[in-house]
Amino acid sequence: MWYTNCFQIGTTVSAQRVTASPTVVPARAWTMLALGVAAQAAGTLVVSAPALLIPHLVASGMPFASAGLFAAAPTVGLVLTLIAWGAVTDRVGERVVIAGGLALTTLTVVAAWATAGDPLLLGIAFLAAGMTSASTNAASGRVVVGWFPKERRGLAMGIRQMSQPLGVTLAAVTVPVLTESQGIRTALVLPFALCAVLTVLCAAGITDPPRPAPTGAGATTPGNPYRSSGFLWRVHVVSVLLVVPQFTLSTYGLVWLVGLGWSTPAAGLLVGMSQFVGAVGRILVGAWSDRAGSRVGPLRVVAVAAAVVMGVLALVDVAHWAAAAVFLVVATSVTVADNGLAYTSVAEAAGPSWSGRALGAQNTGQFLAASAVGPGVGALVGLLGFAASFAIVAALPLLALPVVPRADRSHD
Repeated sequence: MWYTNCFQIGTTVSAQRVTASPTVVPARAWTMLALGVAAQAAGTLVVSAPALLIPHLVASGMPFASAGLFAAAPTVGLVLTLIAWGAVTDRVGERVVIAGGLALTTLTVVAAWATAGDPLLLGIAFLAAGMTSASTNAASGRVVVGWFPKERRGLAMGIRQMSQPLGVTLAAVTVPVLTESQGIRTALVLPFALCAVLTVLCAAGITDPPRPAPTGAGATTPGNPYRSSGFLWRVHVVSVLLVVPQFTLSTYGLVWLVGLGWSTPAAGLLVGMSQFVGAVGRILVGAWSDRAGSRVGPLRVVAVAAAVVMGVLALVDVAHWAAAAVFLVVATSVTVADNGLAYTSVAEAAGPSWSGRALGAQNTGQFLAASAVGPGVGALVGLLGFAASFAIVAALPLLALPVVPRADRSHD
């Protein structure tokens, strides 16, 4: 029944979509989008690096569970500061937060370079990198929501959400290869360069979007959207459940392939390719939500698909199918598809006065779950193996289905 309802919702809202001529988007909006994507991709490159160091660390004698905890360090840093960065964005605007956060992230990469020989200090440096790079997570989404009209926001946010898989792609195709051949310090040169350059570009190029001013003598600041309904809470819970499959694959996809006999460089390239395919998928899903006139309808369909692909990966591991690479690419693409839908839904429901904090809360919940994936799934794999671990993870999207709101909410 729920499976039928998923598609009923999508087709119903699609039939009801507005048929008016497309809204014209100003050229400046696309510039803001490009800078936002690049800024977050650079931050994602930094926070993705530790997970790709796991084979190197394990080969150096670090226990598997400890390596998973090391990989989770930047995610923990993100969790600690996301809501605070969102509140700062609501108060001072996007340009200051994005450029300032990238400048601080550049300094943390320098610290990581200096401490590369000490795993503990290196982990602390990556923890700090997560804390500073959270600025782009909170603020770049507000730039998109502020500059794009609702009718084009799904597409724009889908493009913006490319930043994460693009950042992971850059990390996957550079960090394992450079670490294995040149060492950790060489692998950190590209993250440093990108963060430094984008600090300057964002400071010079980003313009804060116009904010609607309160009108009328009795106008007041809009109230807390978390108190008016449970919509935002429900979307947050759904996102927490759906992010576990995504981070399971981004953290352990390379390790899984190496266990199947792949070389580390080849596995890194495949993980990078799968992330790029996932980035394109986010754009298509975002455009689909614009056309359907709904975010939550497509979100239900993605949840079903995520459960299916994780279950298939469990079968692949048991059966040792030769096409493991193809299944990993498909699974990675599906499990990242929900992010833009949920992110856009949260921003629209929260409104311009609360979107920074709401998006910070959205990312905080996701990264809390993601920070548990490294040690949690690592422990599961150590006890049960990859097949059983993938099957357990596949159950989480099914738990999310009844929590997805049945109708959208928006301040537009």
